[in-house]
Amino acid sequence: MNQLPPPLSPAGRTRVLSEGRRLVYFGGCDYFRMASNPATLKAAAQAARLHGLSIGASRMTTGNSPLLVELERELAAFFKVPQALVTPTGSTANACLAEGLAGEFTHVFLDERAHASLQDAVIRMDCRVIRFAHRDPRDLERRQARLVESHRILLITDGVFPLDGAIAPLAAYRKVLRRAAWMWVDDCHGAGTVGETGTGTTELEGIPAARLVRTLTLSKAFGTYGGVILASKAIVGRVVRESRTFATGTPPPAPCAAAALEALRLLRTDPTIRQRLAATVLRVKSALTAAGYRLEPSPAPIVSIVPKTPGKRQELERNLLAEGIHPSFIRYPGGPPQGLFRFALSSEHSPAQVTALIRALTTTGKEEGTDGTPSPTDE
Repeated sequence: MNQLPPPLSPAGRTRVLSEGRRLVYFGGCDYFRMASNPATLKAAAQAARLHGLSIGASRMTTGNSPLLVELERELAAFFKVPQALVTPTGSTANACLAEGLAGEFTHVFLDERAHASLQDAVIRMDCRVIRFAHRDPRDLERRQARLVESHRILLITDGVFPLDGAIAPLAAYRKVLRRAAWMWVDDCHGAGTVGETGTGTTELEGIPAARLVRTLTLSKAFGTYGGVILASKAIVGRVVRESRTFATGTPPPAPCAAAALEALRLLRTDPTIRQRLAATVLRVKSALTAAGYRLEPSPAPIVSIVPKTPGKRQELERNLLAEGIHPSFIRYPGGPPQGLFRFALSSEHSPAQVTALIRALTTTGKEEGTDGTPSPTDE
């Protein structure tokens, strides 16, 4: 019987308690440590006192909190889109959008390594799904050439792929896609972390707003909970009218909405938060590349190491523990079956903690049995 991993308890903003030991934590996806920021915690506590811990109803009945409405307004402003819609989770944002778009397209092109929630969501689209080679515009172009002009096309991809931090080549996709084709980007790991103003991979890749929809989560860069759809008012209206997942789901609690509002404010008003993260990402990836690791040339705060043998996994675990770092080894849908070490860099890790991570990873003999980001041959 498969078992969950041992529980972890927070022990400060960058550490956890793991089986009685206090360790530096590079796991998870809390890239700015907003989940433990004093300002977001204060906002959540105040909202809990005013609104309680649960809305307790669908937004389509009596659960449409004013905090959710305010959050949607601020999200639309931050991401520079006509409208935002908050959903229960990031995964349900994908399900809700798919249900809202059902019947609008005849063909969906889906990256073969898209997130599991996207692969589940497209089943609801009521159209043909064509998988194309991972991050390969030429394969997309070849497959699109087989379709007639009257076909209505939607491309679906992650913006930042969560296992290795690779960026989808959105600009290259837009160049080969037909003019009338739409693009759906799941930017759960790009929102807040990449792009000149932190609005994600579409900003990084220079993708215009026309014929574009996005989904994301509030549980990563924003450190709280909930999903988001960014789209036109017409598409958001379709989701509200047509999505059974949205209609029957309980939205994020008011304390989570209040914390997300505060996280948005912090990211808007304090540029040093994103600057610290960018500096840490550059430092770690430069050091590992110099040590011989094959890493994605990406500004995303994700580093993955695939041990090629059980012995190398054990060696890396020993090195990490010797440096006082939690060995964040995971198995995740779509990743290599033998698992991988995934490190989420944050703006709040100290220079000494970053030095310790680099030392642990470069002490391991890379050339003898570890590698960087997972490739198709690893899976």
